[in-house]
Amino acid sequence: MDRRIEKFSTNGLTLEYSIIGDGEPIFVMHGGHSNCNEEFGYKALLENGFSIITPSRAGYGGTSKEIGESLSTTCEYYMKLLNHLNIKKVHLVAISAGGPSGIYFASKYPEMVCSLTLQSAVTKEWLTPKDKEFKAARVLFRPKTEKYTWKLISSINNLFPRFIFNQMFPSFSKLTYKEAKGMLSKEDVDAIRKMNNRQRSGYGFFIDLVQINEVSTENLQAISCPTLIMHSKHDGSVPLEHPYFARKNIPVSELCLLDTWGHLIWLGKSAKETDENLIKFLKSQNTFL
Repeated sequence: MDRRIEKFSTNGLTLEYSIIGDGEPIFVMHGGHSNCNEEFGYKALLENGFSIITPSRAGYGGTSKEIGESLSTTCEYYMKLLNHLNIKKVHLVAISAGGPSGIYFASKYPEMVCSLTLQSAVTKEWLTPKDKEFKAARVLFRPKTEKYTWKLISSINNLFPRFIFNQMFPSFSKLTYKEAKGMLSKEDVDAIRKMNNRQRSGYGFFIDLVQINEVSTENLQAISCPTLIMHSKHDGSVPLEHPYFARKNIPVSELCLLDTWGHLIWLGKSAKETDENLIKFLKSQNTFL
């Protein structure tokens, strides 16, 4: 991929972003522990003539953590970036922990959003202090030590990719490995290895854990653009309550439940179905200006 990474600075704060391709712009809110180098699902979008703009969300990559003071502030900076790029309208794709950013942006700036796609997205309360995953995250992904966590994971992963894949599998899928074996593709192990090499948490993941509490039912109900909600039936990271909650509250929405092996709906033998459903939805929107 011919990816261009740039930084936009205003009011003393910086927003890092990447641009790939030409054509109708897709604005991607990446998931947790990611940044503007994200690439899951990008190949199909580029092959179908879209361009992809991916900001590193607040606290991730080279983006100032202060931009994440609130979802309102965060989305104001996304607007500043789009204005800087002279982009009038986008297809918005919000992934996993990037769900709250996508929901809030679509509800507050409807004139900017042609369509919204939620992929494995967080849409309501998630990882509360009572959850063991929350407690683990507070230890493993503290801003001052997270780089060592990811360095250790990536180092072991590069040496023993199958071992790390098997260890991480339960965090992505409700299926046992035996149940999912027929859904896996031979490329999945290496895709996880590459993902772990580009993952970093910065201050971003802790910001995510706060910002999810800023999304209200009213935000979902205020979304006026056509919305596609894509979620695996077997997601082990973001429960099915999230897509059902979004479908119930977003007025013009459709739910696409996928028979993929888990949270990473761009991997596995059903990955082509994920791509096809998204491309079909995007091309069905003829309101792009």
